Amino acid sequence: MTENLNKIYQIRFSGLEEYRNAIWKILVKNFFAKWIQKGSTVLDLGCGYGEFINNALDCERHAMDLNSDSSKYLDKSIHFYQQDCSKPWGMSASSLDVVFSSNFFEHLPNKHTLDRTMCNIYKHLKPNGYLILLGPNIAVLKGRYWDFWDHHVALSDQSAAELLELHGFTIDKRIPRFLPYNMVRIRKRPLFLVRLYLHLPFVWRFFGAQFLVVARKK
Repeated sequence: MTENLNKIYQIRFSGLEEYRNAIWKILVKNFFAKWIQKGSTVLDLGCGYGEFINNALDCERHAMDLNSDSSKYLDKSIHFYQQDCSKPWGMSASSLDVVFSSNFFEHLPNKHTLDRTMCNIYKHLKPNGYLILLGPNIAVLKGRYWDFWDHHVALSDQSAAELLELHGFTIDKRIPRFLPYNMVRIRKRPLFLVRLYLHLPFVWRFFGAQFLVVARKK
């Protein structure tokens, strides 16, 4: 299973590491940083090659992924957990201020695994801690949702929000259309367009195909 995961990452992201890191540097600085306070403890769940967590500065950083190659791309100061996220986590309960997860939940094998993962997230977040969830919206993408071989669990912004509420979260923000579907099978675009896109929310409804849900632990 881990071997197949390594191959998928290599096929999908090889040669794009520098570009993807530049994109995420902009996304974190210009958008996601508002939920990350200086000195907070942050976990990147399903961290991939660490594009988000490497660019989350001035905080205690943790990352989790089943892919053994992930550790090669993470800053040395990041605590890395190579494990199944639905199994018990090797950290203290109520120790995290923020859990961030981008384009990950849809790759879990089934809803039971996702449900157990949600239990772990809730357990390890502090009261009023944030879960920031980004993912492809099946309500927008329809059949294109399945263009990736390892997509298993179909989610929309509404079903994701309902899942979070079932696990005791309060929804602070829900955006059905935020970022475009992916940055893998498209040509590289000038970075200034990413900054411009983030400052033009009315454009998101035309190009956005990933939802964003931000929730707090009650």
